[in-house]
Amino acid sequence: MSPTLLVVQHVDHEGPDLIGRLASQQGLTIRTVRPDRGDALPAPSDCPDCLALVLGGPMGVNDRHSAGLNWLQTELDWLAAWHQAEKPVIGICLGAQLLAVAAGGSVEALQVGEPPHPLKEVGLGAIHWLVGADAEPLLEDLGTSTTVLHWHGDRIRLPEQATLLGSSLHCAEQVFRIGRHALGLQCHLEVSTASLEQWITQDEAYLVSAMGTQGPAQIKRVWQRVGNDLQIQGSRFFAAALRQLLPLTTKRS
Repeated sequence: MSPTLLVVQHVDHEGPDLIGRLASQQGLTIRTVRPDRGDALPAPSDCPDCLALVLGGPMGVNDRHSAGLNWLQTELDWLAAWHQAEKPVIGICLGAQLLAVAAGGSVEALQVGEPPHPLKEVGLGAIHWLVGADAEPLLEDLGTSTTVLHWHGDRIRLPEQATLLGSSLHCAEQVFRIGRHALGLQCHLEVSTASLEQWITQDEAYLVSAMGTQGPAQIKRVWQRVGNDLQIQGSRFFAAALRQLLPLTTKRS
């Protein structure tokens, strides 16, 4: 039986994208669950061959006590059990925040400056890698910095056992791992051109609130110049992540 990519999705327009393409090319079974729609998440013991991919969304982990979002607490409890079982997992944006909190970290509003003021980090910008490819094979061929898509207004405070791999100018906690089995990305390396168009359309109000009315056109203009290279980089990164994490699907149940 082939391994399963268990996609935990929270909003229609944020899917597995480049990671899903890689998984399909490698013959993985792709199973999507929508906890926001009431779908049940499988217990770790019921999904022995699964690599979990927990995606983003407009909600935040600290919204889990808000009306209509109690499913976030259920998902957080599930992810804590998944992590404790050392099941392989990739968390992106909201997924990275959930992963960090499930492992003992926390999330707060991103603030910069003095006195501190809130910031939405949105658009294409650099992250700087804090370790070399010799220490972290995920970073092979990525150089010392990588342009990524930012789309968030929160900051992760990492749990003690996490290793920070990459930071941006305004938000230190961009890419991290916890042990061998868990990888978190606050930023987005998984986005394709087609998906970015959907994001800009579906989340335009948030984009404009962060970048002004010129935001959509600005992102499209920069993406037109660098988007192909960014998709190649993202595919390389996640191909390396799958090579690391898929063997762990056979280790535990």
